[in-house]
Amino acid sequence: QVQLVESGGGLVQAGGSLRLSCTASRRTFSSYAMGWFRQAPGKEREFVAAISRSGTTTSYADYGKGRVTISRDNAKSTVYLQMNSLQPADTAVYYCAADRVGSASSRSRDYEYWGQGTQGTVSS
Repeated sequence: QVQLVESGGGLVQAGGSLRLSCTASRRTFSSYAMGWFRQAPGKEREFVAAISRSGTTTSYADYGKGRVTISRDNAKSTVYLQMNSLQPADTAVYYCAADRVGSASSRSRDYEYWGQGTQGTVSS
């Protein structure tokens, strides 16, 4: 069992930035590929970014390329999501997730463990 706790959400103005963090409860954090997903009101959960166990492989949703960076610090059991040039359309609850088997998957069904989410709100 892995417990994931997100932090770093908040309210920012359009054009601003947010840096989200997700800390895992287990020392075997490096055994999991990690992903970030988001869910806006009235919409389905969608992929944002993912990173492999070692951090050498990353993947991004098209809408995030150039604006979003995922990284991880295995010594701190933490994965980060840096988001820049935010727009109101980026308003959502952001979730991190852990994948024990795969590597930087964009499919939510590949992830076994999920955090509770952190709200990110972008005002116009």
